[in-house]
Amino acid sequence: MRAPSLRTLAFLTVVTLAAGYGLAFFWAPLDTEGFIQKIFYLHVPLAIVALVGFMAAAVLSILHLRSGDPKWDARSYVSIHMSVIFGTAVLLTGALWAKGQWGVWWEWDEPTLVSFLIVFLLYATYYPLRYAIEDRERQARYASVFAITAGAFVPLNFMAVRLAEPLIHPRTFASGGGLPGDMLIAFLVCLAGTALLWVTLVRFELGAKAAKADLGKIRRALAPSDSLAPSRGRSIAP
Repeated sequence: MRAPSLRTLAFLTVVTLAAGYGLAFFWAPLDTEGFIQKIFYLHVPLAIVALVGFMAAAVLSILHLRSGDPKWDARSYVSIHMSVIFGTAVLLTGALWAKGQWGVWWEWDEPTLVSFLIVFLLYATYYPLRYAIEDRERQARYASVFAITAGAFVPLNFMAVRLAEPLIHPRTFASGGGLPGDMLIAFLVCLAGTALLWVTLVRFELGAKAAKADLGKIRRALAPSDSLAPSRGRSIAP
């Protein structure tokens, strides 16, 4: 089955996000938190998609180590890159939510917030690790090992948080204490739109990197023979 084109994917993303946030702002009711609760429909989907993206990068890294094909390394790299961007948005929207709901920008006693910050900082070290290695093959292998190890930490960290007490952060899918039906529908549409946005941006970045690589090949083919000496500059991210 052929994957949809980037243009089709972008169109589906825009439609789904517009539908999701239309439902969130104009159909889903307010709860006791007031209007600040609406940021939930942005903050939580971003967090879920970012964490799933980190775990997807681990799976892609396993495929890279098994096959040695650099395309899996590139996909893992871009997945982590996009999830770190989404993670930054999670921390920013979380700070806004905390200020409006709890009166502070950050709550260190809340395990959900702190655990996400730990995961985010863990993946922030991915770039210094990767960029510190000059050899391209070693760089890719070490980065894959890191992605697999960090990816295994994500679900373990999530389970530890679920068991933590006290927990003042709202639980979306808790039995008996989750979202009402209309709020849950709006949330799920927003989650689907955010997931589509992540996939679209990943596809776009991979396409841009492929185009850049093709352009480099054309330039090398057209360059004079005396300028084709191997470069001593280090090769970093795909």
